[in-house]
Amino acid sequence: MNTAAVPYPVTVRGDLSVPPGRWLWLVKWLLALPHWIVLAILAIGGVFTWIIAFFAILFTGKYPRGIFNYNVGVLRWSWRVAFYAYTVLGTDKYPPFSLDPDPDYPADLDVIYPERLSRGLVLVKWWLLAIPHYIIVGFFMGSGDGGGLTFVMAIIAAIVLLFTGKYPKDIFDLVVGMNRWGFRTYAYAVLTTDAYPPFRLFED
Repeated sequence: MNTAAVPYPVTVRGDLSVPPGRWLWLVKWLLALPHWIVLAILAIGGVFTWIIAFFAILFTGKYPRGIFNYNVGVLRWSWRVAFYAYTVLGTDKYPPFSLDPDPDYPADLDVIYPERLSRGLVLVKWWLLAIPHYIIVGFFMGSGDGGGLTFVMAIIAAIVLLFTGKYPKDIFDLVVGMNRWGFRTYAYAVLTTDAYPPFRLFED
């Protein structure tokens, strides 16, 4: 009998392949501004696509593929900007303005498309079942790029980077782990999977 663990359907990748420069993080709040504006608009659209997906799953057990791709794309775009900006500060490579996967960018996110979803679970998973994760992720992420433990740890790493030219690997792994937890929770909340997010920071 095959006892291999089934991988979680939401993957969040962040690579410290090219260490960021010492100074650019000081102005990334300005450089990332166009992305934040676009993401705010996409998030408004996400409210409507979430509602459509909710009722589609409730009545058919299926997540409309186009809406699924849009919602996952918004999560992917958000993660790339978070990786670039003050949630990780993991790269100086400017994020693409795209919802699509990009294997050449040092951060990416993907969700395996579910052929079927629970019609009953959709009623409770995004609020009741996700409450423990919301509490933890709220501590990790705060209000996104404006606070939370990820922001504090990223700024500490940036200060170390400023004086040494190196991003501490342990801090990087911790910050990416907290973001991975957060984005898996977000993916669960936007109904893209029935698989409950694992309570762990790191991949197996």
